[in-house]
Amino acid sequence: MHKTFLLSLFIALTLPLQAAEPLCGADQVEAWLPFTRNKKVALVVNQTSRVGQTHLVDSMLSLGVQIQGIFAPEHGFRGDHGAGEKVKSSKDVQTGLPIISLYGKHKKPTKADLAGVDLVIFDIQDVGARFYTYISTMHYVMEACAEQAIPFLVLDRPNPNGFYVDGPVLDTNFKSFVGMHPIPVVHGMTIGEYAQMINGEGWLNGGIQCNLAVVQVKHYKHTDRYSLPVAPSPNLPNDLAIAWYPSLCFFEGTPISLGRGTNKPFQLIGHPNWKGKVWVDTVFVPVPIAHAAPNPPLKGDTCFGKVFNAPPDEEGMLHLEYLFQTYDSTNKAYFTSFFALLAGGKSMANAIESGMSYEDYRATWTDDLDRFKAIRKKYLLYPDFE
Repeated sequence: MHKTFLLSLFIALTLPLQAAEPLCGADQVEAWLPFTRNKKVALVVNQTSRVGQTHLVDSMLSLGVQIQGIFAPEHGFRGDHGAGEKVKSSKDVQTGLPIISLYGKHKKPTKADLAGVDLVIFDIQDVGARFYTYISTMHYVMEACAEQAIPFLVLDRPNPNGFYVDGPVLDTNFKSFVGMHPIPVVHGMTIGEYAQMINGEGWLNGGIQCNLAVVQVKHYKHTDRYSLPVAPSPNLPNDLAIAWYPSLCFFEGTPISLGRGTNKPFQLIGHPNWKGKVWVDTVFVPVPIAHAAPNPPLKGDTCFGKVFNAPPDEEGMLHLEYLFQTYDSTNKAYFTSFFALLAGGKSMANAIESGMSYEDYRATWTDDLDRFKAIRKKYLLYPDFE
């Protein structure tokens, strides 16, 4: 046998194996296509719903799937609406399919919306934070499917923040569209695992369960760091913003800017009154940006702030110390009514206002977090980080 061949074979056998890239549920056409045969299908999708470089809608149409219509979450079917911006029901100009908005007053599909539908498919990229509203949309669609006896199929995707679990567990007295379930801020689950939890824990109306199936991600485990190929919403444009989002989103319930109206949303915090503060290392001015931030907080004001140019540490934990550090720094009431909904209760604001240290506050959620982790393990589909 040729020596060169033997040397090449030896090198190949001794090199470390390359880890396979995660293969999302939508990419596994052979797994989901049988579910659609002879079925009239409705899709819950947005700009992240892709099979390779092709939108799931286009892929299904090319395969002859009978699509009845599209349900659009916050930010719209094409992902071009800003946070809180009204999403209207319409018709897709490219396919002619009807689009029903599930954001605003119409969050749950009606019986009329689902008339003639045999299967609902959910394929939206989540980022693993309690207040990111795609999981709330999924709850309402699952509930509607359960009530109408329509099967519900999730095409699963990795969670870019799925390598840790942290934060206070929501007090159900503060249930809202930015927090519907008694879970921590970072739940550490994929959308498919989370759907199983919604079903299994009886969180749908009256404890009903929907007929749920999940096309699992291949080659994925919770220790993986997953880089999203498509921005999940206008103000989470990159991996850095997604990594900081669970920690910084609480500033939405304060007078502080989160960088909306800049090229670094969720990578900046700042306020005009912060000039000379020890934490200031940048200056920025929020300006209107179409779709992403048409009317950003502190529009046109010079803000002195802190920039986050590197991801959080690898330990896997929330960083709420900036809330504690910057409290009472604006000469205005610090917490709006929205803050309690983001925080899932009043304990966080009470701790900050009382002067409690951040370390002591973290200790207050330990027991609830441990209880959640035990529940979470029942619904995991992939190897965990513990």
